[in-house]
Amino acid sequence: MKMSCYAFHFVFPDTRFTLPEHAAPLIRPRGTTAIPRIVWQTNFTNRVTLPVYLNYLFNRLAAPTFEYRFMVTEARADFIAAHYPEEIQRSYSRLQIGAAQADFWRVLVLQRHGGVYLDIDAHLVWPLGLTLGSNRSSLFIRTKRGDLSNYFIASQPATPQLAAVIQAVNTNIEENTIKGVFDMTGPGVFNRVLGVHGVDSVLYRYACTQGSFTNEYFQYIDKPQGKWTHEQNRVDVVRKDSTRTGKEGSMHGRAIPLVPRAVHE
Repeated sequence: MKMSCYAFHFVFPDTRFTLPEHAAPLIRPRGTTAIPRIVWQTNFTNRVTLPVYLNYLFNRLAAPTFEYRFMVTEARADFIAAHYPEEIQRSYSRLQIGAAQADFWRVLVLQRHGGVYLDIDAHLVWPLGLTLGSNRSSLFIRTKRGDLSNYFIASQPATPQLAAVIQAVNTNIEENTIKGVFDMTGPGVFNRVLGVHGVDSVLYRYACTQGSFTNEYFQYIDKPQGKWTHEQNRVDVVRKDSTRTGKEGSMHGRAIPLVPRAVHE
């Protein structure tokens, strides 16, 4: 399939497919579940190559009773401004790499609404409803090394686990002593704060994996900066905060109210 997609984009180099901002479930769900039936994704653009779009279609078929919600870069910032306090907004705005922003946004959106987050190149292995069941309140995935990853996260809203991750990411941004997206905002935070034995988890091959449909070339074909692993070598993950001097006004050591404020829907 990947080879055919290379051929397709050789013949049609400018052709792109649009990911919808919202799509209703393909099948009307029955009963209630602890984890809301929502699949969340984000990307720097909603105009994607054929293999990324096929990846999206596969996930829709593997989660037919789930609605789909997608946000581009600007929509992520708007969401955080609408639902979270100024301290979180300020920390988020200091992130200069899109992948780090997506790391922070995914836990913030799940803490607010609940549901299932999938990376843009991630695809489900089994039907999502069967994987989660009806009573599970959260589910994380383990890599083949046995640690936690964050390209798949399933959770009900307002959980202490996600609150702990949000607090840790915010502290990392504020202190700005960690180099690299992985440990600043990514899986490194999950493993340090939660730990593989502290959460309900499953091996990736039984829930969700990455890269079967697409690859770095197809994902970043329209992004000159390339993948975050390259971008972080040229750009600091966190922008210096010129609004603060010394420890005055610092959030360090003070808990942030991480239950999102109520908003009329």
